[in-house]
Amino acid sequence: MTDIPQLLGDDAEYLLDHRCRGFPREQLHLPGPDFVDRVVADSDRSPAVMRSLQAMFDHGRLAGTGYLSLLPVDQGIEHSAGASFAPNPRYFDPANIVELAIEGGCNGVASTLGVLSSVARRYAHRIPMMLKLNHNETLSYPAMYDQTLFAEVEQAHDMGCVAVGATIYFGSPESRRQIMEISEAFERAHQLGMATVLWAYLRNPAFKHEGKDYHVAADLTGQANHLASTIKADIVKQKLPETNGGYQDIGFGHTHAKVYSELTSEHPIDLARYQVACCYMGRAGLINSGGGSKGHSDLGEAVRTAVINKRAGGMGLISGRKAFQKPMSEGVELLHAIQDVYLDKGVTVA
Repeated sequence: MTDIPQLLGDDAEYLLDHRCRGFPREQLHLPGPDFVDRVVADSDRSPAVMRSLQAMFDHGRLAGTGYLSLLPVDQGIEHSAGASFAPNPRYFDPANIVELAIEGGCNGVASTLGVLSSVARRYAHRIPMMLKLNHNETLSYPAMYDQTLFAEVEQAHDMGCVAVGATIYFGSPESRRQIMEISEAFERAHQLGMATVLWAYLRNPAFKHEGKDYHVAADLTGQANHLASTIKADIVKQKLPETNGGYQDIGFGHTHAKVYSELTSEHPIDLARYQVACCYMGRAGLINSGGGSKGHSDLGEAVRTAVINKRAGGMGLISGRKAFQKPMSEGVELLHAIQDVYLDKGVTVA
């Protein structure tokens, strides 16, 4: 097992001993082996959707825990194939992407229409697959930022996927079109018995204000999570919060003083707890992003993110570039280290 305190270093006590008070853990719908029976069963999700969710929960090293470790590889479109796969060219081949998820003990693999369809007959029965429906492609010049549908929900169903994923750039001029598109897509996915995962990201130049980046503010990302839950995302993917006060400092929208004085603090677990609370108190599972690869510090950063997510009441981690932009053995080691956080009973919900 991974030595979690050692990887956390000087932050070990700060992160492992914290207790959240704004939203006590007793108020949350926490992940667990019975999450589908205990939480999802209260919803209008069909037995087929519940089966699809359970298929993810029952796969990989975290099977039976209620936590998820997912490998997402859509960066070939989002960032370009060269930027994503040049560090490790074997991942130009979609089969190696899926093999990494299998060897890494992941609950599932999320990728593009082309990646999954090219190897679906070999792998759809071996690991739960999630089709990412839309992307921000980066070949346009000048650069633009808009999520465009690359696939139909039926294509995911026909190749054997158990879930579909999508991104909405909340706060962008195109967000209302994206909300309508993805709300319709998620409804169709549920009709066909698949689960839904939303990358609930923020995108607006005004959210970078006076030297601070509020794209990772707890109050703004929390509201994005709430909107994601509103369009029936079963699982919400969000970046880990790094600050707070976006509504106040930018000066827009609606908020309340208690969000900053009682319900959150500067502690990273409290900020992530607010994200969980905005996911209907955990009825929609929160998975945080693993972020980009920085090299030698990736392992420690991944474990730190997993500890914050788990202790905040989140459902897991979705980590891509930190895993596939290095030799497969090192990628597997990193994914296992993330999973060890969720397997370690000593790392409790704060």
